[in-house]
Amino acid sequence: MNIKTVFRALRHKNYRLFFAGQSISLIGTWMQQIAVGWLVYRMTNSAFLLGVVGFSSQIATFLLAPLAGVIADRHHRHRLLLVTQSLAMLQAMVLYVLYAAHLITVWHIVLLSFSLGAVNAFDIPVRQSFTVDMINDRDDLSNAIALNSSMVNAARLIGPSIGGVLIALFGEGTCFLINALSYIAVLFSLAMMKLPLWEGMSRHKESVMLQLKEGLSYALNFMPIRTILMLLSVISLVSGGIQALMPVFARDIFHGGSKTLGLLMAASGLGALIGAIYLAGRRNVLGLSKIIAATAALFGAGVIIFSRTSLLMIGMPVLLFSGFGMMVQMASSNIILQTIVDEDKRGRVMSFYTMAFMGLSPFGSLLSGSLAERIGAGHALLWGGFLCIIAAIFFALQLPRLRIFVRAVYVQKGIIVEPVH
Repeated sequence: MNIKTVFRALRHKNYRLFFAGQSISLIGTWMQQIAVGWLVYRMTNSAFLLGVVGFSSQIATFLLAPLAGVIADRHHRHRLLLVTQSLAMLQAMVLYVLYAAHLITVWHIVLLSFSLGAVNAFDIPVRQSFTVDMINDRDDLSNAIALNSSMVNAARLIGPSIGGVLIALFGEGTCFLINALSYIAVLFSLAMMKLPLWEGMSRHKESVMLQLKEGLSYALNFMPIRTILMLLSVISLVSGGIQALMPVFARDIFHGGSKTLGLLMAASGLGALIGAIYLAGRRNVLGLSKIIAATAALFGAGVIIFSRTSLLMIGMPVLLFSGFGMMVQMASSNIILQTIVDEDKRGRVMSFYTMAFMGLSPFGSLLSGSLAERIGAGHALLWGGFLCIIAAIFFALQLPRLRIFVRAVYVQKGIIVEPVH
């Protein structure tokens, strides 16, 4: 694999700044995420409340993402990111102050998680759409998207590992403070960017609701977008359940502590990082639709095996493979969507991607938490794995039609003329 090919999007200065700032900030984000889960389970010993916190952290994303997509198409994305990242920094600082003052309760965490979810509802589709604004050569777009995923998952590997150790040594509050300070890096990188004059959507006189309906109709009636989002929704639903129940597996099934939780999260993050690097090394979009089907099935199989084991030495490698499958499936979906979407609908389509990618995750957290209370965490994940396998098979059956639609768009845009495999 050619290193220059893997990192070719970094030759764009604005993207290089973004990559550096986000890499630091995301480590703090993952540290806070593992600390929140561990704090809630330590305080309550309740898998259900873990699910409630997971639900509250992302339900706002599900509800507000479509509106955020319209705003991303109508307004200056760079300025929007400065606002959303500042608000996320404020949320982390409030969380730390409440913890340090010994005032923190589960319901504080629920409310603060909901507020962060509301911020993310706007931040994620804007950030996804902003990738195009930082890349001067559209041939590097797929590489930038893959590098975004590698950045997230490198942080997912590093953050929980550091977080698990810091929780054991100093408590959860240290992770909250580090996360708040980490936003300085991304705000600085955004401030240093020099961007061309922003054009945006020219139809500002149209109502937000009309443009929202237009985007929804476009996504639902265009077969490739509809099919990709359906599979992504199932994967997100199940991955949300895994995320919520990971503290249960760490403590009650693998008989460990916060360090064990960090190791499990790191194993999944390492697999996802390998998957993102694999995608970054690809030169074009050929074969991505087939890869989406295969990796969705791999993720489902990994979930099934993980749900049946009580040995950490088996659970960690299984999470590595399932993390690889989840990330390649999600990032490949992102790449195809960003390359086929009409430019004036990019923000709205990426908001629907955000709904599928993150918006359904809270329902998975809540459902898995409820099922775990009744039938056990292992059985709850088992059914989720089977659901992923079924969804992957359904997607594979749609591949012949999907390739025809995607190839037509690629030919029209001059992206590719060879058959899409």
